[in-house]
Amino acid sequence: MRILIVEDEYKTAAYLAKGLTESGYVTDVVHNGTDGEHQAQTQDYDLILLDVNLPGKDGWAVLESLRQSKPTPVLFLTARGGVEDRVKGLELGADDYLIKPFAFSELLARVRSILRRGGVRQAEVLRVSDLEVDLHKRRVMRGDNRLDLTAKEFGLLSLLMRKSGEVLSRTFIAEQVWDMNFDSDTNVVDVAVRRLRAKIDDPYANKLVHNVRGVGYVLEARP
Repeated sequence: MRILIVEDEYKTAAYLAKGLTESGYVTDVVHNGTDGEHQAQTQDYDLILLDVNLPGKDGWAVLESLRQSKPTPVLFLTARGGVEDRVKGLELGADDYLIKPFAFSELLARVRSILRRGGVRQAEVLRVSDLEVDLHKRRVMRGDNRLDLTAKEFGLLSLLMRKSGEVLSRTFIAEQVWDMNFDSDTNVVDVAVRRLRAKIDDPYANKLVHNVRGVGYVLEARP
């Protein structure tokens, strides 16, 4: 899942991006309202974390503009905790309102709650054959065996599972999991897939991750 962070405090933005990335999300960060509005309108996100006091355009204006064209869930993050501010944000179409300072654990709980109930709601547990991924508990099972994956391996597997049966290009995988433009001289995706296969496929007779020559990879159960 992709989350846009619109926050003008660089340290706060970096803290949020690091924590969310470690929790399996792909993040983009911008530091003013004008760029935030542009990103929100031209890219597809599962959630936007939006500060109110922003240079360029404030959060109110960004949300008001966004709600004219897109239903992307928005969680306001702000030091403005007055009742009138919270009411204004909710009336403009915000999905939730978190007052600074806050604990990251609370932010993460609210993020997960919004994603569960919103228009982009997805299943919490994904299954293909005997492989099971619990997105919220971050637990991976192959049959009766629990598998230990790194954060990037979990993100890669989650992407493959959500797109089960769909051939994903190396470029798409790199953009979604590493938030990078793919360099044809870089084998980061192939190396990551090889390491993932060593854990979820190599010990088992039924292979689930398959290479599609010249294109990329697909996760599916085959006869």
